[in-house]
Amino acid sequence: MKQEILLQIQKLGGNIDNVKGNSLQEDLESIEFKHPLYPNDFGDELYGVDEFYKTNLQLYVTNKKAFYDSLLAHFFSDHEIPYGQAFFRNFLFTPFRKDSDDFGELDGLVEESEIREVVTGEDLDFTCICYSYGFPDQYFICLTDPNQENPTVYGTDHEVFFQEIENEGTLEEFFKGFLAKDEFLEIVENYIENIKTDK
Repeated sequence: MKQEILLQIQKLGGNIDNVKGNSLQEDLESIEFKHPLYPNDFGDELYGVDEFYKTNLQLYVTNKKAFYDSLLAHFFSDHEIPYGQAFFRNFLFTPFRKDSDDFGELDGLVEESEIREVVTGEDLDFTCICYSYGFPDQYFICLTDPNQENPTVYGTDHEVFFQEIENEGTLEEFFKGFLAKDEFLEIVENYIENIKTDK
């Protein structure tokens, strides 16, 4: 995996200590995030920010630093309150490998040949790397992608699981689509201090 990808994962708060560079699968399995990831366009909607502000108004009035520390702790805790975030939860998905637990899971939904029209890779063994509250809501990588340093990320949705697949760009581009904590805080703080009208 490219060093730039690992550095971006680290910038986003991911733990890469166990990445050894032995294989794409091992590297992906060894990456950990203890918090959700917020997309770069989070500032368009700011899900949950007004509610947090209202609930913690007294803290905001008495100690802004503590308020913003608490806000970051809340939004970057490992919860599933729907704020438009994504969750890095990698798991192996091998619907075409005969000896696997999920062999045949796509039978009747989609043919291997249809997937091969979009996905490049010798064997169609996947690691689902992320899910989100958006569309698509599942993101995956083919473990035999020809570019093991920077594989393609594909998106699908639970309602059309693997029946509709979109190329979402490279893994590097995918991780660049999320905000680091300091970037998140800058957006939220600007909104509360300069834009919010019902203070």
